[in-house]
Amino acid sequence: MNIALIAHDKKKEDIIQFTKKHAGVFSKHELFATGTTGMRIADETGLDVTRFQSGPLGGDQQIGARIADEQMQMVIFFRDPLTAQPHEPDISALLRLCDVHQIPVATNLAGAEIMVRALDHDDIEWNSIIEENRKQE
Repeated sequence: MNIALIAHDKKKEDIIQFTKKHAGVFSKHELFATGTTGMRIADETGLDVTRFQSGPLGGDQQIGARIADEQMQMVIFFRDPLTAQPHEPDISALLRLCDVHQIPVATNLAGAEIMVRALDHDDIEWNSIIEENRKQE
């Protein structure tokens, strides 16, 4: 499964600690991340991470393109809701694409924990449900 990892500046330490905690789960999947987040996760966990541009430079849009092309199956995006982001329209577009393409997205630690535990237990079936619905259309 292709998983995108994104974190605003004030949330980078949180996503690194989260990724370390679940490194065993993440090691079984393809990881993608925006700029500095991807570099720090790779450096601090030893996991392979394909890196895109930083969010403000287009990384969110690059991940969005993968979602639109059905090449991303999960997004974990630790957002900082208390700090204005200059690229907020890109963030909104990314979240909208997740909704349009039925991609599970967690924007905080609690949601991410639930998604990764489901992933670890192989309790994720939305892809088969979506595929079945497409066949019926």
